[in-house]
Amino acid sequence: MRSNQILILILVLAFSSSNSLAQSRTPDAAVRYYENGAKKFRKGDLAGAFEDYTKAIEIISRLAPAKRVSSTDWRSANAFGDTFAGPNQITVIDPFTAKAYVNRSRVRFHQRDFDGTIRNCEQALRINPGLAVAYLNQGAARREKGDMAGALTDYDRSLSIDKNLFEAYNNRGSLRQDLGDSEGALADLGRAITLNPRLEEAYYHRGYVLLNKRNYDEAITDFNRAIELNSRMAWAYQGRGTSLMDKGYLERGISDFNRAIELDPNLAAAYANRGLALLLQGKESEAQRDFERCFELQPEWRVELNKRIQFAKELRVGRGPR
Repeated sequence: MRSNQILILILVLAFSSSNSLAQSRTPDAAVRYYENGAKKFRKGDLAGAFEDYTKAIEIISRLAPAKRVSSTDWRSANAFGDTFAGPNQITVIDPFTAKAYVNRSRVRFHQRDFDGTIRNCEQALRINPGLAVAYLNQGAARREKGDMAGALTDYDRSLSIDKNLFEAYNNRGSLRQDLGDSEGALADLGRAITLNPRLEEAYYHRGYVLLNKRNYDEAITDFNRAIELNSRMAWAYQGRGTSLMDKGYLERGISDFNRAIELDPNLAAAYANRGLALLLQGKESEAQRDFERCFELQPEWRVELNKRIQFAKELRVGRGPR
């Protein structure tokens, strides 16, 4: 039974007037569509954002073909990382266009069109092969499609370009956890937190790695920090509740499961674990209601959860809240 939800981070690049290279070759109309697309995305208007980014791309695509950037412009355009041979061997189109494709990839990701996300990232990378965030977004989409190896390669690539891209460390860390590499996961998530101490997702992911390693106190510390940063993160309450339950603090665990379900009434894991905690307290009828709700939400968990139910029944005698 899967215990936690993956929180994948992807980036949108905000166009800045300080990017003189893009501004000098970008029509005002394209910039306006780009900025409007960003505004619509923030408001949740995904269809409108996609349409505006598309119009920006169409306008800029009517300009002259690819132009080689000078060595002076190379790094200011954020075109390439240290792993590339050098600007004289690369031809790029206006970096504005690559950023528009990256932003449009994010829209597609939130529309759960993962193939569309990848296509937009590939278009961005054809223009600007050193755009770390394009690999980040592409990796997120590959992971959602179940291509773990491809996602790992993309995250590695993004970090080879930008060693401070904390979102990539977060994503790679949670992926490594799923691949069974706990130590690699802890290293990546720790690096993400060092780079951004307010990254709630990294604390959340690290909490689950520690929970799986039965380091309950450390896991609770991380879940506490995630909740401090985002008090509406249902899965963090579910993780902390599980840690508390496994330590024997059933009432406190149930309190966290209640909060998780309040925030997300479809959180199957919280029903499953609350049911187990109630069963350990001898409240079989209440526990059964939670188990049935879990089965409604995740019928494929039935076999695994029934094993845990039987184990909880065997533990119940002589065990109570602490």
